[in-house]
Amino acid sequence: MDDTTPVNWEALDALVVDFATSETLIEQQPQESLMDSPASPSSPPSPSSSSVSSSSSSYRSRLIIRQIRRCLAAGDIDAGIDLLRAHAPSVLDDRRVLFRLQKQKFIELLRKGTEEGRDAAIDCIRTALAPCALDAYPEAYEEFKHVLLAFIYDINDQSSPVANEWSEKRRCEIAGLMTSVLRAHLQAYDPVFAMSLRYLISIHKTFCFRQGTTSPISDLTERLLMEERDPPAVPQESFYEAPPFDEVDIQALAHAVELTRQGAVDSLRFAKGDLFQAFQNELCRTNLDVPMLDELVREYCVYRGIVCTGFVASAECKVNQSEPGHLPSRNYSLEVDQATSVPSDGENSVITMHLDVSSENDIDANSRPETDIEMRYASESTGNCEDCSTSEIQQPEISKHLQRSRNYTSGERSKRKRWRGRQDEQEYLSGVAYSACSKQDLDAVIARANIGGEQQVIENHSTEDLNNMDDKYEIVLGIKDRAARGMATEVVERVNALDPNFFSQNHALLFQLKQVEFLKLVSAGDQSGALKVACSHMGPLAASDPSLLKPLKETLVVLLRPQEQMLGKGLPLNALANSLQLAIGQRLGIEEPQLMRLMRAAIHTHNEWFKLQMCKDRFESLMRIDSLKELETPLLSACSMSRSSADSSAQGSSQVTTSSSARLPEDGTSPTQDSSRDVCDESAILKVMEFLALPRADAIHLLAQYNGNAETVIQQIFA
Repeated sequence: MDDTTPVNWEALDALVVDFATSETLIEQQPQESLMDSPASPSSPPSPSSSSVSSSSSSYRSRLIIRQIRRCLAAGDIDAGIDLLRAHAPSVLDDRRVLFRLQKQKFIELLRKGTEEGRDAAIDCIRTALAPCALDAYPEAYEEFKHVLLAFIYDINDQSSPVANEWSEKRRCEIAGLMTSVLRAHLQAYDPVFAMSLRYLISIHKTFCFRQGTTSPISDLTERLLMEERDPPAVPQESFYEAPPFDEVDIQALAHAVELTRQGAVDSLRFAKGDLFQAFQNELCRTNLDVPMLDELVREYCVYRGIVCTGFVASAECKVNQSEPGHLPSRNYSLEVDQATSVPSDGENSVITMHLDVSSENDIDANSRPETDIEMRYASESTGNCEDCSTSEIQQPEISKHLQRSRNYTSGERSKRKRWRGRQDEQEYLSGVAYSACSKQDLDAVIARANIGGEQQVIENHSTEDLNNMDDKYEIVLGIKDRAARGMATEVVERVNALDPNFFSQNHALLFQLKQVEFLKLVSAGDQSGALKVACSHMGPLAASDPSLLKPLKETLVVLLRPQEQMLGKGLPLNALANSLQLAIGQRLGIEEPQLMRLMRAAIHTHNEWFKLQMCKDRFESLMRIDSLKELETPLLSACSMSRSSADSSAQGSSQVTTSSSARLPEDGTSPTQDSSRDVCDESAILKVMEFLALPRADAIHLLAQYNGNAETVIQQIFA
């Protein structure tokens, strides 16, 4: 499987930032509300996808849904119903939903095994369950009589006719059902990134299974995407009279989320015919491992410079309050200058930080006690710190470049977010307040602070190792930032000073940097300076690497173009910066984030899957997958060169900066598949897919064998 498929990492940045902001994983600006995150900053939404663009502002609704799910999964049905009445009362108007909740409540009351629980269960039957069973749905009364057997059979009797009713799995089923119903009712869909990840992983698994190949990312996909699905939300009876749906929509939905045809029809009925809403409903039924996803996102954000790096060692805290008394609130935040790090002077050190105390109660800011915390670090000398990289770059050189990077990127560092993790969820939903400022309380606050996104103690790493790795991140991000700004000359100088052997092993990257320098000089009208760069650097590089000869020729043609056609701000520098970040990071021992490996493999299989299907993905734009494939053109294409010239220049590029040869044509087909498409029309394809329940690719191949005649194919199969 090709693991070199290029991905638009800037588009992924936008999706990841939208996800982290929507889930409040990163710190908000003061004017931003934790319960109303901004809309997705990614590309504009496609038609009929308004629900996707609004999903990022539904954080509070998602919190409520998760709390209701917890209550029902724990057997606290009354608490779940109370939350439903408070936040989604119209859902309880559906008698089918109410009957299922009351039936589970009856079981939970009996599960207590006490006389009080038994009496309460009888009361539940008389006042709620029996009346609801009369008109919930046709089978409800039979289910009501069946569940009464729980009075007779013991909870531990696995052979009883009501063993399934006693099973705690029923709790999960009702919790999952209510999650599906509430998600659609409140339009509280997950951020686009979480949905697109589900979709890409499911396609990746299907592709690998059908092709009989081994997935290179199975270690991630198997843990990240869970096999179990929540039960689907069943449409009300009135929706069964909905007009017939387009067979194209039915088949697209069925094969996109692995449904039967009837399941796809029911999903469309529940969504009142909205294909894209039905797709989201079905996609979100599959659960992700949230802690693992958060960690993948955090690792990616640190690598890309979206959030700050940093580390807080274990510390003793001493509270100096300006006023006596208890801290009045549940929310504490530690304000620490991000540049602050554990001292390395070999002596114990004290850093005083400000503890900001905030409360959900309206407390006058002037009356809040200001609190200082003394953080006492037991530091060791870093004089003998070993370099944890795998390269021969020496520690003094890293320190020198670190200082330069900090001086240059101080503004960029200040723009980075701080990782905070999922702190709001428990505090918002549980209602637990702190009533005293004990040492244990403050220890918990510090443990949850997640300053810089690093855990308080990280196994197998010393403080010196972590600081050293953070320094390396700063060096790489500084070089990446310069490259993205077109500062090619300074980038070459920095890299040569850091590692004199780097460019001798990365000719293409050096050539592209000199290409940028050449084009900028031509754009500025300095043709003699441009020729000097070509003679001194690009020519010798092309002589030593024949693959760079054609790009060199095409670059020199730029000299014949009028000055107004030269590129100024439009140089496609992000791809080059990404290539440098990857290559230099590897030299410094910085591993590529797992999320990048996952996305590269998933985008590749998405391309290949729809080549097999011989159609364009109906949901690609909705899930922003198209933006992940929209790559910057090579340098020469950006200079109004011919497409063939651009392709030639791309041959000398690194794997990240080349154009995507796997990008599908508009109809999703490849030239070798046109002959198969010509022998059959769309209606024949859909007919074979519907009658034989076959994937699109198999239906097309069968039709090709029988001259596109759907009736003949069906007769031959059943014969």
